[in-house]
Amino acid sequence: MRKLQKSPREKKEKSKQKKSLSLHLSLLHFFSFSLFRRSVGFPFLSFPSPLARSRARVFSSQSRERRRNLRGFSSLSGLLADCYKKVAISKAGISVRLYQIAMAIDASTIVPASVLRNLADKLYEKRKNAALEIEGITKNLAAAGEHDKIAALIHMLTEDFTKSAQANHRKGGLIGLAAVTVGLTTEAGPHLDNIVPPVVESFQDQDSRVRYYACEALYNIAKVVRGEFIVFFNKIFDALCKLSADSDANVQSAAHLLDRLVKDIVTESDSFSIEEFIPLLKERMNVLNPFVRQFLVGWITVLDSVPDIDMLGFLPDFLDGLFNMLSDSSLEIRQQADAALSEFLQEIKNSPNVDYGRMAEILVRRCGSTDEFTRLTAVIWVNEFVKLGGEQLVPHYADILGAILPCISDKEEKIRVVACETNEELRGLKPEPSEGFDVGKVLQIARRELNSDLEATRIEALRWIQNLILKYRNEIIIYMDDIFSSLLNALSDPSEEVVLLVLEVHACVAQETHHFTNLVTHLLSNFKSNNYLLEKRGPLVVRRLCVLLGAEKVYREFSIILEKESDLDFAATMIQALNLILVTSAELAGLRVILKQALVNSSGKELFLSLYSSWCHSSMATITLCFLAQVYHHASCVIQSLTDEDINVKFLIHLDKLIRLLETPIFSYLRLQLLEPEKHTWLVKCLYGLLMLLPQQSSAFKILRTRLKTVPSSRLSDAMTQLSPVPHNIPIAAEDGNGNPEQAAASIYESINFPARLDQFVQTQAKHRHFSKLRPPPTRNRVSALGRGTSTGADPEMSLSSSFTQDELRREEMEPSAPTPSLPDISRPPSRTSTSRSFQ
Repeated sequence: MRKLQKSPREKKEKSKQKKSLSLHLSLLHFFSFSLFRRSVGFPFLSFPSPLARSRARVFSSQSRERRRNLRGFSSLSGLLADCYKKVAISKAGISVRLYQIAMAIDASTIVPASVLRNLADKLYEKRKNAALEIEGITKNLAAAGEHDKIAALIHMLTEDFTKSAQANHRKGGLIGLAAVTVGLTTEAGPHLDNIVPPVVESFQDQDSRVRYYACEALYNIAKVVRGEFIVFFNKIFDALCKLSADSDANVQSAAHLLDRLVKDIVTESDSFSIEEFIPLLKERMNVLNPFVRQFLVGWITVLDSVPDIDMLGFLPDFLDGLFNMLSDSSLEIRQQADAALSEFLQEIKNSPNVDYGRMAEILVRRCGSTDEFTRLTAVIWVNEFVKLGGEQLVPHYADILGAILPCISDKEEKIRVVACETNEELRGLKPEPSEGFDVGKVLQIARRELNSDLEATRIEALRWIQNLILKYRNEIIIYMDDIFSSLLNALSDPSEEVVLLVLEVHACVAQETHHFTNLVTHLLSNFKSNNYLLEKRGPLVVRRLCVLLGAEKVYREFSIILEKESDLDFAATMIQALNLILVTSAELAGLRVILKQALVNSSGKELFLSLYSSWCHSSMATITLCFLAQVYHHASCVIQSLTDEDINVKFLIHLDKLIRLLETPIFSYLRLQLLEPEKHTWLVKCLYGLLMLLPQQSSAFKILRTRLKTVPSSRLSDAMTQLSPVPHNIPIAAEDGNGNPEQAAASIYESINFPARLDQFVQTQAKHRHFSKLRPPPTRNRVSALGRGTSTGADPEMSLSSSFTQDELRREEMEPSAPTPSLPDISRPPSRTSTSRSFQ
């Protein structure tokens, strides 16, 4: 076949292009010709083939020396970077022109037919020898400057061999393309756009042997072109990522060798673009195949070790993938991922510029991982971020808190320790809302964790709410209505520590009067709707509030609200509970002292009056209040005012409890007053009145009768002739220090207006009788709520169990009453003259 003749114009253009290329390459050749000649002047290299016993070893000592020479050469690349760019532009232009000409050239005139037959032979040795022949032909053509024929040769190898349906042809085409590249050596650059793509496409071939030879071919091509190979990096990386999980072990081994070479080239290159590589890496990070994961971690580690590549800046793009690998079933992959993360964390500690925000979002998700090791690593990272992040993390505090609080109760001790430390670090910070700190979002997180099943988490959530109220009171108050229900529901928590902390939070809120009133109102509403809460937590709640906010303040507020309560049954139950707490709790000892001064000073009188209105809902509570205030005359009047309808099972149960309470240390002063019946005649009458109401068979009757037998009988009859409503045992003094003590006591007594108080009691009890007729009887739980619920924390002597049953009451009605001691008639209130005589 006759060769095509070039026109004079084509010859002239080609001559100009060659001169331009020679001019750009002159500097490069000047510095590197001798080194490059030693580096690439070697015969065609091949991978060890499993199809033949004798194969040339790829990594011979000569080959290692050449690699060292190539590394030495690559160090010049920084100085010649500009030159490479100009050469690349020239090569691109030449490449297009060459392959326009190559389409018209018959490659069979370039390569002998016998070589082409051997190139497609099934024996590896014949294909290898044919490739060596093609290498020699390519060298001769390159020396003669006939790049158009080289382009025609590459085109033939691509179209007739690599795209052939025959596997041996495809193998020959791949080894042939590698031979052409080796033959071109330094002049291979313009032809790479037509050499590399068909080799990379062969990575997806169905035949595993073809994929193996594709790795071998690309390995040899890469060893020759080195830095010029970078432009195809993303495609090659994608192909290697797939080959790393290949089903054939030989292909995996070949891909591993090629991967090592590509890593060497990338670490030596100055033209590698990390910005273009990261999206490809990010896309592959969620692959589950263990071989691919190992491949990706290896690349991340290698690139991070290169000083000129800033992998830390792109860490948020693949951090989630690394954490995902911590839960891999393979121990080796978990260790590699952990090592990579540890290295990055160390770099973060030493780097002044870190994007904490994006990574914090990833860590928050990973703190909730089901894998224990992943959670631990994530919590450790969050702990370091809180210490290092500063203002960058302020907008993310709420999310971080939401991730840390559940970890505080983690079953793994290491996680709990780190989470608690992180929580304390967060609480110690004092960011301002102006810096982006979202108080409402943090409060929302804390409120959400109040519903956690984990006690430690609930406790820390409450502490956060308390901390926010103390630090950001002005910002937090607007949210208090939203969290009130959550805090009140927490009062039913099975953990006493949680309940106490809830009350502390309530106390922080209730510093203002309107919030305090709102608190007591909501608390009573909860007690009303949840009887279990009143039984189990009522005494604890009331006592703790008295400690935190002041007993007198709390009791006054309870009294004001209960006085207006429409549900009279609930009002009576609540008053009975409050009364028992008042009598038995050590926290209310100061309140009892004030009540004892009801007939002495105005503070005692005002407290007595403030409680009396609501205490009228319960006859036993009213009598107890009178005993505490030592207004025995009025107590006697209250007892006398009771009707038959008031004496029921409920009444007798509470009367039984009162008699037992009179034997406790709380009422020791009252028992001592019985030693002076002439001064406390009304007290004696009250006790005898209560005795008359008790069934004789009851243990309470026996207790009280035994106590009254100890009263000196010789002095009792004389005392009944001189009755005074004012107790003589209290040292009375005028408030201004100058007035008459007797007049001051009488003035206080008169100001209380006991007849009006008695009318109020009678009217309230009448309302209760009417209310009980309109509604069904209270349930057993409501009747016994006080007995079961208010005994918490009381002394064993103050047992609230009642000795009454329905059978006992029926027996009492059937049996005759025992004789009672005769007493003078003291049913009428004392006269003014008797009052004045009592002071003499």
